[in-house]
Amino acid sequence: MRQAFGCFATGVTIVTACDELGQPRGMTANSFTSVSLTPPLILVCVATDAPIWPTFATAEAFAVNVLADGQQALSQGFARPAPDKFAGVDWQPGGLGAPILGGVAAHLECRRVREITAGDHMILLGEVMGFAHAPALPLIFHRGGYAALAH
Repeated sequence: MRQAFGCFATGVTIVTACDELGQPRGMTANSFTSVSLTPPLILVCVATDAPIWPTFATAEAFAVNVLADGQQALSQGFARPAPDKFAGVDWQPGGLGAPILGGVAAHLECRRVREITAGDHMILLGEVMGFAHAPALPLIFHRGGYAALAH
């Protein structure tokens, strides 16, 4: 089934929030989608057995950073366990406090609206309170690897 899921090409995001101590936390995710334009809603899915799950289970705000082509190393760094995934990473706190990464194609700052338990994941629904985008091409993930968007 994982191979069948991998046939669907996706963009790559790093979802970020601050933990209960105010420390930046983040994870690579391709389970992100827009839900509604009015009001502006998005969703991301977080595995409930992931070490970062407690952060997203309680964070009032989070950010979705849409990676640009060429940010594979950033994607891989946030996909692996590490004591400080933000070490050496260009970032700044957004208006809601969640980390906004440098050089991304876009970012969306979200206020947590609700969460829904779905199997071994939590669907985190957020209202977009702020955003920005750049002319960069997105980083694409397909069949277990990175791909380039041809333009």
